[in-house]
Amino acid sequence: MPIQLINPPGLPQPPSYSQVVVATGTRQVIVAGQVPSDADGNLVGTGDLAAQTEQALRNVATALAAAGASFADVVRLGIFVAGYDEHSLELVGAGIGRAGDVLVRTDGPPAATLVGVAALAFPGQLIEIEATAVLP
Repeated sequence: MPIQLINPPGLPQPPSYSQVVVATGTRQVIVAGQVPSDADGNLVGTGDLAAQTEQALRNVATALAAAGASFADVVRLGIFVAGYDEHSLELVGAGIGRAGDVLVRTDGPPAATLVGVAALAFPGQLIEIEATAVLP
């Protein structure tokens, strides 16, 4: 399935996401916002945004795999961070690095939006990540 990642001239050239993604396929996979919990619903990484980011991404990978997809098929991520401040981006980046083994793709990052929010669904939850993938 062809995915074309574009960072056009006239827009910033970010290293962590693509400005535009063109995907050609026949099946779309929508992954609901994944929270930083284990399979039993227990919060992972209390108070640790990097640990929670890693767990949420691993949960996204599990959800994608259930649909026959992987991060190589992801065209967009939505990332929501509770209590966003000047250190949040660095901590999210650290969590992404720790989940690198499931984020395998060779063509670059998908389109992404990171939004700071006042709170998320569960007490202690610092991040939630949703994904859209396209399959052939």
